Amino acid sequence: MDQFLAKLDHPHKDAIEALRRLIRDADPSIDEGVKWNAPSFRTSEYFATTNLRDPEGIGIILHVGAKVREQVSFQIEDTKGLLKWLARDRALMNFAGVEDVKAHGDAIQSIVREWIRSV
Repeated sequence: MDQFLAKLDHPHKDAIEALRRLIRDADPSIDEGVKWNAPSFRTSEYFATTNLRDPEGIGIILHVGAKVREQVSFQIEDTKGLLKWLARDRALMNFAGVEDVKAHGDAIQSIVREWIRSV
């Protein structure tokens, strides 16, 4: 991952690094790798992938892996309204930049912890 990020040219690289630290620090079982040509996170399988395509900010897509699961049931507390549900098994959190990521650090970690318990 360090090599990938060293070569990455993105206007919000500092926000990507902050989000990376928050996610990894949310739970000791979380590991990282590059999946779909983006920083991604996993426990037993991948559950989150950084959305690098928005030049106005940075996002993280929470998912249940590469394949759709029919029996997905999420009960995620989202008191800050960070989650935008894309499907029953996918949600997106977007951030304007590093300060936005830092301002929502506790909420991000809480959502990630609940997500990995549900996956």
